[in-house]
Order: sequence, then C-alpha cells, then structure tokens
Amino acid sequence: MPPYRLQVLLEMRERAKEEAEQAFSNAVKALEKEKAEQKRLELELETRKAERKQKVLAYSQQVMAKGAGINGLTMMNRYEERLKDEEAQVALEIERQKEAVKVAERLVEQRRREMAEAAKELKAIEKHKETWQKQLRAERQAKEELNQEEIGNTLFLMRQRK
Repeated sequence: MPPYRLQVLLEMRERAKEEAEQAFSNAVKALEKEKAEQKRLELELETRKAERKQKVLAYSQQVMAKGAGINGLTMMNRYEERLKDEEAQVALEIERQKEAVKVAERLVEQRRREMAEAAKELKAIEKHKETWQKQLRAERQAKEELNQEEIGNTLFLMRQRK
C-alpha cells in the first residue's frame, strides 16, 4: 500500500489535539487553584471577623477593669477600626480574586473550544484517510478481479484451441 500522502498533516493535527488537551488541562488546574485561593480568602475574612469581635470584647473588658477612661474608649475604637480596615483589605482581595476566577473560567472555556476544534480537525483528516484506504482497497480488488478474468479467458481460449 502506498504511503498516505497527507500523513504529515495527520501527525500535525494529532499533535495540535494533544497540545490543546494539555492547554485545557492546565487551564482547569489554574481555575481550581484560583478557586481555592478565593475560598481561602473568604475563610480568612470570616475568621478575622470572628477574631475582631472576640478581641474587641476582650479589650473592652480589659479597659473596663482598669477603669473606663475616655482615652481607653478612644483607643478601643481605633483598635476596632484598624481591625475593620484589615477586613476591608481582605474583602478587596476577595473581589480581585473573584475577577481572577472569572478570567480563569473564560480561559477554560476558550481552551475547551480550541480542544473541540482540534479534535474535529483530526477527525476530519482521519475520515479522509479511511476513505482513501477504502478507495485503494477497491482499486486493488478491481485490478485483481480483472487479472483473474484475464487468466480465466486465457485458459478458456487455450482449451478451445486444443
């Protein structure tokens, strides 16, 4: 059987499909990483809020035990505001992380489409190769039948001459 004339193209499509699958896999891993980071930040925010409440309560009890002066209450309010600012920073990081997750999700979808397109292109060239092989077999079969018929006719004519 002669070599398939589009074998190089077939190999290129196979490599493109493998690369697209690898890119998709990497994009999915990156998305999972981004989601895990978002979850970690959300958990950290919840922890900070709970800790703030406990720390403010403990600080206020400490101030009250020493004697509630204006200065102590002001320091307690500043302390609580500083903790709230830290929570706001974490909340801001969460929003940035949500945007990063959205970007990663879009990339996953893009990679999924690229992978599907590469698979479709590979399937098309494989189908072409199958069709080519069937055509080659049919041509070979036709030649064999023609040769068999010629041999049969030759034998028939030889018998009739005798």
